[in-house]
Amino acid sequence: MPTTISEKARKVKSSSTLAITARAKELRVQGYDIVSFGAGEPDFPTPKNICEAGKKAIDDGFTRYTPAAGTAELRKAVSTKFKYVNRLHYEPKQVVISNGGKQSLMNAFEAIINPGDEVILPAPYWLSYPELIRLAGGVPVIVNCGKDVGYKLTAEALSAAVTPNTKALVLNDPNNPTGAVYTKNELSAIAQVVVEKDFYVIADEMYESLVYGDAKHVSIASLGAEIYQRTITVCGLSKSYAMTGWRIGYTGSNAEIAKLMGSIQSHQTSNPCSISQAAALEALTGPQNDVEAMLVEFGKRNRFICDCLSRIPHLSAIEPQGAFYLFVDCSELIGKAYKGKTITSAADIAEILINDFLVAVIPCADFGYPDHIRLSYAISQSDIAKGMERIGDFVKAVE
Repeated sequence: MPTTISEKARKVKSSSTLAITARAKELRVQGYDIVSFGAGEPDFPTPKNICEAGKKAIDDGFTRYTPAAGTAELRKAVSTKFKYVNRLHYEPKQVVISNGGKQSLMNAFEAIINPGDEVILPAPYWLSYPELIRLAGGVPVIVNCGKDVGYKLTAEALSAAVTPNTKALVLNDPNNPTGAVYTKNELSAIAQVVVEKDFYVIADEMYESLVYGDAKHVSIASLGAEIYQRTITVCGLSKSYAMTGWRIGYTGSNAEIAKLMGSIQSHQTSNPCSISQAAALEALTGPQNDVEAMLVEFGKRNRFICDCLSRIPHLSAIEPQGAFYLFVDCSELIGKAYKGKTITSAADIAEILINDFLVAVIPCADFGYPDHIRLSYAISQSDIAKGMERIGDFVKAVE
């Protein structure tokens, strides 16, 4: 039997968000009254019309292979959505439907990265980005984006990070874990650097429909012909339509890259689930009432959780403009003690909260910020209130 395994695989970290969410579910099954701020998953059911479309696909026998890059009908629907929602002109041949946003991202990285290519990653970042980049043979280059700039990448910081080996920038807007949304002016300045230095943007816009107040989502690829050619736009249905388990993501890109991504996918997984594609077609072309209702509810929860946090000393956050996360600065608690033990990181805080207060939160070392936690408010307002009260009780017990 061979004695060695892949060093690349050995170095991949497991997802801390999924691990903590699984632990919370396990404790709940054991009868504990757990409040979980963990998973990035809407707590709403998939809209009924979408589910009915999936059932009809089964009844109609739509259970065979489809083209690897997705059905013609769904690619056309995504093309139309890009045109009217994102102000982007991607022909259906420029669209690739994948098994969720993660595969869309992996396709993008594998289509453009050669071994040793650098990919600029603004921190805070979604924890899967560096792992996906490394799996594709690339090198993540972390650029810290502090609270003073709203946890957002500036054009100046981007320009300073560029080297001769830079191949791409990952731009997550709206952002996970911060909920930050970039303005058009901010994106224009970033696009100027990208075009001048001549590298790609992988624009992860998974939370594009979850934007609150006066904030507006703008697709960076819509800001001119040159940035359009250099951008791979990544979207999906998981967050907007409460379809996390259906596993449908998609990309828009120039035709050459789209062809490469389709070829890669054809060997790795073949087509996305045919039934999920039928449901996705209904999601994009059918009534949007449920989506609009979810946005209104998330907006209410956004304001509520921010109000709750404002009453807890030593914790702070910038009000999120998008997605459904609150990125909480716990740095004032670092160095203090709980039950005689010094708190050294947000990981310690997360451990205390789940063990002693039955609250699951995500420590953000894997997001590039070891003194922050992420709270998902994709849970009921009553659970938010209960969980925030327990977090407040924890802070009161810290000395």
